[in-house]
Amino acid sequence: MVSRYLALLLVAACFCPASVCPEPPDKVKELQDRFDRETHAGSKIKELLKLGPAQFELATKAGAASDYVTVGLTWEKYRDNVRAAFELLRKQEPDVDKHSGSYRQLELGLRQGIREIEDTMLVSPEAVRPPLELVHKDLLDMDDALINLLFPRRSKEPTRVPPPPLEPKP
Repeated sequence: MVSRYLALLLVAACFCPASVCPEPPDKVKELQDRFDRETHAGSKIKELLKLGPAQFELATKAGAASDYVTVGLTWEKYRDNVRAAFELLRKQEPDVDKHSGSYRQLELGLRQGIREIEDTMLVSPEAVRPPLELVHKDLLDMDDALINLLFPRRSKEPTRVPPPPLEPKP
C-alpha cells in the first residue's frame, strides 16, 4: 500500500510543472552559509574545500554566459573566503608543526583555486582581466605564506660550505 502511494507521488513529481515544483536550493549560497557559520578552523577549511569547486563552477558558467561581473564577484568572494579561513587557522592553531594537516588541506585547496583562476584569466576578455589579476596575486601571496609556514627555511642553522675538491698531487 505504501509503495503504491510512493509510486503515485513519484509519477506526480515527474509531471509537475516547473512553476509548481520548488526550485532546488542554490548550492553555492547553501555552502557559503555553512562556511560562514563555521567557527572552528579545521571545519571551516573542510567547508571551503566543498565551497571552492562550487564557486569555480559558478564562475565558469557565468563566463560562458559573458557575465563577467558575476565572474569577478565570485572570485573576489573566493579570495575573501580563503583569507578568512587562513586567518582563523593562524589564530586558532598557530603551531604549524602540530596542526600541519589543516595547513596542508588549505594549501592544496588554494592551489586548485589558483589553477582555476588562471584558466579563467586565459579565456576572459582583456578588459576584465585586471581585477582577476589582483585576485590572482592575492591568492599567490597567501599560497606563498602557507608554503613558508609549512616549510620554513632553516636560516638559524649555519650553512655548510662543502670543502674544495682535492687536486691530485703530481
